[in-house]
Amino acid sequence: MSARTLPRYLGASLIALGVDLGCYLLLLHFGLMPTLASALAYALGIAAHWLLSSRAVFTAQLSDNRRGRLRQQALFIASALLGLAVTSGVVGALTMLGIDPRLAKLAAIGASFILTWLVRDRLVFA
Repeated sequence: MSARTLPRYLGASLIALGVDLGCYLLLLHFGLMPTLASALAYALGIAAHWLLSSRAVFTAQLSDNRRGRLRQQALFIASALLGLAVTSGVVGALTMLGIDPRLAKLAAIGASFILTWLVRDRLVFA
């Protein structure tokens, strides 16, 4: 369960974050508006995370039929959007309190990681 998959999930999360940030910087370099670049990069990060999570983290829990896998994919995307909402909320609240936005982002990454890990471990791939 969690003790075995958590290190792999952390690795998958770091790789997906790298995909997100790398794509974001690349899209900015090619002149895309920051908001659009951020959204596209985030979507690519979610796709990378799904591939890594379903192929290297939660392999035993991956549904073997199409309907079950589509359900898992939908829940995975919902958990990613929940993580995005938590990230936005934490950054917004902490910066309103005068905390440096970079520190606020670090706190948000931690909160989002814990939340999405729990949702994915206990619901998406249960």
